[in-house]
Amino acid sequence: MTNDLLVGLAVALAIGLVVGLERGWRLRDEPDGGRVAGLRTFGLTGLLGGAAGALAAEFDSPALFAATLVTFGALFAWYEKRESDRRGSFSVTSVIAAITVLVLGGLAASGSWIAAGASGVVVACLLASRDVVHGLLRRLTWPEVRSALLLLAMSVIVLPMLPDRSIDPWGGINPFQIWLFTVLTAAISYAGYVAVRVIGTARGTLVASLMGALVSSTAVTAALGRRARTEGATRQFIGGAAVAAMVSILRVLVLVALLAPALVPLMIAPALVAAAVFGGAAFIFLRGPAAMNGPAPAGNPFDLAPLAIFAAAFTIVSVASAAASFYLGPSSVLATAGVSAILDVDVATLSVARLAGEGVPPATAAQAILVALAANGVGRVVVAVVAGPVRYWRTLAAILAAAITAAAAVAILLGPF
Repeated sequence: MTNDLLVGLAVALAIGLVVGLERGWRLRDEPDGGRVAGLRTFGLTGLLGGAAGALAAEFDSPALFAATLVTFGALFAWYEKRESDRRGSFSVTSVIAAITVLVLGGLAASGSWIAAGASGVVVACLLASRDVVHGLLRRLTWPEVRSALLLLAMSVIVLPMLPDRSIDPWGGINPFQIWLFTVLTAAISYAGYVAVRVIGTARGTLVASLMGALVSSTAVTAALGRRARTEGATRQFIGGAAVAAMVSILRVLVLVALLAPALVPLMIAPALVAAAVFGGAAFIFLRGPAAMNGPAPAGNPFDLAPLAIFAAAFTIVSVASAAASFYLGPSSVLATAGVSAILDVDVATLSVARLAGEGVPPATAAQAILVALAANGVGRVVVAVVAGPVRYWRTLAAILAAAITAAAAVAILLGPF
């Protein structure tokens, strides 16, 4: 018990010192005695909170900690007001920071020192990022703020209310999963919008596509399609969708290598050739003049109406895929893998990898995964048709056709099956 208390008090002191370091550095030009709190004061504040929390726990008296908090808060606010009047400033940040340090010190001494320490680091980072945050707020437009609030409402309010179960006979309509995919698409769209504004069209689209495709290449395709429809320029968005397709293939290869390594030699050559085709297309479209020199976007990151239309289309495709898989039966592994992979290639890959060697020959399993990759590409094109303009989905369809043709040619030449 004594060791735990010492650790808690040490963490409480560390929290105060970390926050005090930032506060003291910001006011480093003030003369001694010219500021209410710096490194030492915040360190003592953290230790005070820890001691008060420990005593409150020892005597089972929460009122003791509450009295310490109120008294300290009142004294600190009074001194801070005097300093603010002297300097002619108006800010309550230091008061809130000091009270937070005291509370976190009490939390550390009560035994939750990991959570308290992590929170203290977050507080210091928030205080240190003042200039960055204020600069960002000055650059934000109202449509961008509104889109961020809409995304939070979709994620925090609507999503938890939806049932996480299938409500149709075939298992295709899962309201939670459908809305989760819609939220994911919106989040990728917003992240891509921010990346493009910060680091430019070509690099921003590339970064957003790479990161988003690690989760869902279909969602990336949908998000970029909507932006291509609203912003007009499609070249960089085609390149981003091609990057997402390439990452999707590489991700499937990694999954297969982890779950069924015996299948890798049977499918790696066609898969890598298809990935190379998508990578080459991405290089061409992201290197073009429009992608390199295009202006940063100035519209909405996303809007609710296109998202609702996309969610409805996604539901229809999900039901059709689930019904087809239901009626074809599990024995038709090639057909079911292709149907189930239209919108989620990972599910098909995991299912086939699990069946490989257990009733399904390895060669057939490898074929099924390649079929799933091709079907997922078709699904991305269907999503592109719903979300994007004609030039966007038509170009992606041509790239997909080239990738499938090249992969099929390699498979026939090498004869892995």
